[in-house]
Amino acid sequence: MKFLSDSALERLRDGADLPDLSGTRYRLLERVARGGMGVVYAAEDEKLQRRVALKVLDVPGTEGDLANRLLREARVLARLEHPGIVPVHDVGTLADGRVFYTMKFVEGQRLDKFIEKVNSAPDRLRLFLRICDAVGFAHARGVLHRDLKPANIMVGPFGEVLVMDWGLAKLVRGKDSNAASTDDPDATVFEKPRQSADSNDSKEISVVTEHGTVMGTPGYMSPEQARGDVELLDVRSDIYSLGALLRFMLIGQSEKSAASVPRFPDKSLEAICTKATIAAPRERYPNVQELALDVSRYLDGLAVGAHPESILEKTARFYRRYRFFILLIAAYLAMRVLLLLFMRR
Repeated sequence: MKFLSDSALERLRDGADLPDLSGTRYRLLERVARGGMGVVYAAEDEKLQRRVALKVLDVPGTEGDLANRLLREARVLARLEHPGIVPVHDVGTLADGRVFYTMKFVEGQRLDKFIEKVNSAPDRLRLFLRICDAVGFAHARGVLHRDLKPANIMVGPFGEVLVMDWGLAKLVRGKDSNAASTDDPDATVFEKPRQSADSNDSKEISVVTEHGTVMGTPGYMSPEQARGDVELLDVRSDIYSLGALLRFMLIGQSEKSAASVPRFPDKSLEAICTKATIAAPRERYPNVQELALDVSRYLDGLAVGAHPESILEKTARFYRRYRFFILLIAAYLAMRVLLLLFMRR
């Protein structure tokens, strides 16, 4: 008897799980990604003759919570019409009973891959500001992302920046009493285990599980999010994630480490990251606009609110900002002195 290899079994499983697109306007092209209970396929919209991304539940005949989670993710995306957020085109149910939705097919690179080619800190900061613009727009519409990380940011071939994967999004305005129980199954999910009554260790530990109360990605989720305090989450939880994301973009690490790490390009940038990722939410930036303003001020050569400067630092910043004019004036004065010395001879 011959046994099938793991790769052969995987191919058979993929073939058996292919969604039945009969009766729809879409033609299946290829699988793009798999995660949790959902799969993303590339498909062709035969009516409009364009390539789209089709996200569908991984299990045929799935009903109830999982289907509602996917529908909720589609509805959240549909309310966020912004150049930095992938638009939803369609939603429905396939012939095999699976819920699906289609969205713009995004080509490009994940942020963690893209910035390997971006050596300039100012260019990385400008990229970060575009991420802030999309997240700030979502906050203005009452939506928290809750899973901001390099893997969920895409940079297109023409430099467009897109914030992806809103499966963990939380509505902070309007009626969303069941938000905690209707999160997307593809998301990174953690559960806070219960401590036994006789346990001497009171420290709470987060472990990976299929369903739970703590949702996000270690290194990028805020302390309150890691504790599972869903009722305490607001825009400052996303600001923590943005601060961790900025730290990663600048030095390659999302968290502070006792070990030796690359130095920040500037103390002001380190202060911005520190303020955004401070443990107490009330001490972080109150909104994305304030965080983006500090980054913009740094790019413009101005003082940032997160870092009180010393006299020497103010002088150094003034010199960096006006270096050309200072050197020009210094050269002019030096020439005048040389001419005076020459004339006296």
